[in-house]
Amino acid sequence: MFWNSFIYFAIAALLLWTAGAFLAWKSKEKAAIGLTVAGLLVFFAYILAMWVTLERPPMRTMGETRLWYSLFLPLAGLFVYGRWRYKWILTFSTIMATVFICINLFKPEIHTKMLMPALQSPWFAPHVIVYMFAYAMLGASFLVAVWLLIKGEKRLANTTADHMASVDNLVYVGLSFMTFGMLFGALWAKEAWGHYWAWDPKETWAAATWLGYLTYVHYRRYPRHRTKVALWMLIVCFALLQMCWWGINYLPSAQGASVHTYNS
Repeated sequence: MFWNSFIYFAIAALLLWTAGAFLAWKSKEKAAIGLTVAGLLVFFAYILAMWVTLERPPMRTMGETRLWYSLFLPLAGLFVYGRWRYKWILTFSTIMATVFICINLFKPEIHTKMLMPALQSPWFAPHVIVYMFAYAMLGASFLVAVWLLIKGEKRLANTTADHMASVDNLVYVGLSFMTFGMLFGALWAKEAWGHYWAWDPKETWAAATWLGYLTYVHYRRYPRHRTKVALWMLIVCFALLQMCWWGINYLPSAQGASVHTYNS
């Protein structure tokens, strides 16, 4: 399965996700869920085919990690829609997945079978997959937080407990997976480089992101917390997450020093 076949799977998946998002607005819940699941299966089929063709998990380059994010965003949207029936979430998750798919289409990267020794650890694949799912769930919590902030001060005061509970649940799931991802990463680092943690620039931003979301969780449990402050904390945490994921590649401190950059 070569990279030039990606466009066919991507278009098919996007059409299914778009149809599912449209039907969600029409309150046709079963059809919306079914089409979204079908799109996920189509896209996942391509990832599996890439895995077989490359004879390694497609997680080495930034473009390959975007494949997983494009998959997990609609999955996270489906999770939110299935639980809380937000009609807009499938539209947002589809738009975000489209952005990452378009980046891969217009800026393709070379995918080879070559895999550096450090990435041949059995801990590498679960580390990346768990992290990508965590990013998708936390991305969904970011979207809900933005939506609640857009509602404005007056309506924010009347925000139902269910809305904030949905944000918290997404953060709980995302933070849990992020924690497992960090643990898998530590085991991978021990096997690949002989140490669990070395304060590499990527690891430093990962710790900052993890602490940011942990701070949000504790603040939300504070009896006198303010909803607006909590939502803005999620905005800041998501900015930290972006730095951890791709922003690190552009920091001078990571050039030639970080083993986690994708520019080689």
